[in-house]
Amino acid sequence: MKKLISSLLMGAVLLASCSDQYLVSGSSNVEELEGRMLYLRVFKDTSMCAIDSSKVVHGRFRFHGMMDSVMMASVFFDGGSVMPLVLESGDVSVQIDENIQSATGTPLNDSLTSFIRKKSQIDARMQELSSMELKMVMDGKDHDQVLMELSEPFRELEYENDRLITRFIRSNYNNVLGPGIFMILTSGLQYPILNPQIEEIISQAPPYFRNHPYVREYIRAAESNMEKLRQY
Repeated sequence: MKKLISSLLMGAVLLASCSDQYLVSGSSNVEELEGRMLYLRVFKDTSMCAIDSSKVVHGRFRFHGMMDSVMMASVFFDGGSVMPLVLESGDVSVQIDENIQSATGTPLNDSLTSFIRKKSQIDARMQELSSMELKMVMDGKDHDQVLMELSEPFRELEYENDRLITRFIRSNYNNVLGPGIFMILTSGLQYPILNPQIEEIISQAPPYFRNHPYVREYIRAAESNMEKLRQY
């Protein structure tokens, strides 16, 4: 009997060792989140599926579980995505504040957070230009003249933003960050299309990236849509 129990325990240990564990420890000072439930979702088949949940108590929350492979995930609240992160071996520290969302402590999460911070800086500069445009018009300047003055700075920021995203995806073609950021990039589009940025991304992509379920379906739908547009 003792030998049987010992064998069963050893089998359980071996099974557990075949999978990795993820641990996400989070903090938040957002009052709206206190006492509310956060959900950890991953892309599966054709949609985002919840794999864990945690209530925010005294500004703290925690996700923990097993995984068969490294996965891109998102923290959701009230049906909307709060922030992306990567589920990988190690302890991930998440911070959700009014102006800052970060996931650090593991290599891919550190890389993702660095990218998001650079993207946020560009977004902030874009917002400053929009505020400047409004102020100039309110001060009595002709709107067409204002647009002429600010068009070049806007174009430069848009180019910088596109380059940042494209280079990040290309540098992460062979891990979950590449398809994950591509999903975020294209999710805001009205329908799948092949614009110059997306064509540049997929034209040089290796099989790992192109065979991701989301990317593969996006390319199929985008090519179909572009063919329909050419027929009109």
